[in-house]
Amino acid sequence: MSRAILHRAAAVLAIIVTTALMAGCERPEIHRDRFIAFGTIVELNIYTADRELARTAAEAVRADLDYMHGAWHAWEPGPMGRTNQLLATGMEFSANPSVLPLIIEAKRLSEATEGLFNPALGELFALWGFQSDDPQGPPPDDAEIQAILEQQPAMDDVWIDGIRMRSHNTAVRLDLGAYAKGYGLHQAMEHLKDLGVENAILNAGGDLRAIGRPGNRPWRIGVRAPDGQGVLAAIDTKGDEAIFTSGDYERYFMHEGERYHHILDPRTGHPARGTRSVTVIHDHAAEADVASTALFIAGTDDWPRIAARLGIEKVMLIDDAGVVHMTPAMEKRVRFETKPKDRIITPLPDGQDAASVAPPA
Repeated sequence: MSRAILHRAAAVLAIIVTTALMAGCERPEIHRDRFIAFGTIVELNIYTADRELARTAAEAVRADLDYMHGAWHAWEPGPMGRTNQLLATGMEFSANPSVLPLIIEAKRLSEATEGLFNPALGELFALWGFQSDDPQGPPPDDAEIQAILEQQPAMDDVWIDGIRMRSHNTAVRLDLGAYAKGYGLHQAMEHLKDLGVENAILNAGGDLRAIGRPGNRPWRIGVRAPDGQGVLAAIDTKGDEAIFTSGDYERYFMHEGERYHHILDPRTGHPARGTRSVTVIHDHAAEADVASTALFIAGTDDWPRIAARLGIEKVMLIDDAGVVHMTPAMEKRVRFETKPKDRIITPLPDGQDAASVAPPA
């Protein structure tokens, strides 16, 4: 081989090696994307050096959540809307495969929460106007509320056998709003992992699932203050977990000086009282979504028992007096940015210690 050829070969090899070294030296960075899904702003942060992976992954998540929102929306034309029409007939029908897994899981979680999570009460949510992203009020008449509650629509009324479904109570109207977003975030993050994403956080209006970490530090999450203004506390994520918050400041309307929020107590038909917000950390986003709502409704007296039934170990509830109630496991994860009025540390029921009171840090 001539010296000229050897020289050209060496030059080409040098270019290849230099290019490879440059690619290998690219530093990972956070790639951000922002869009609307499930009626809220969704933020996706992916930490990677692979720009193409970040772009492809963001497009996939957008498509996933857009499809799920359309398929699962209770009030717009689509599979869930059609399912509600068929349930109202009382006749047996073939369930749509895009909604059947959600309904099966919703039945299980409704039973675990003793009906505090009751997505069969879609007619009640509509009566209050909370099917809208901008509810206006006024509150409905008590007679209208009682007319729905007397029919006792519940997930037990939904019969499923394979792909066959029917409702034994034609008053059942499914609205999975307290569950679908969590289920959607879980599925979207699983898709990201399948695509090769190892470090990401998917945040939908303050409810999120995170995997990995951005470099040497964890993903840090802010928990809003109970008045909806500012940050009460910070939580660092650990590995793969979901953090969900339900608060009375999220969707509400004012009428004659009173706030009416969207978290309805299925036992009374009115907004749940006594709680301002609930934050949970769990390993499954859909279950975290349901738990934050159910524990909000359970209130200060009963939330530990319902949390234990759901297997939720990390809970922080803020009552309407501003007192923070936490499990010991949650206390270890929370760093307060604003000093709470008081803190009550409550172990989940296991036949041992009762609640204990701890002074604010």
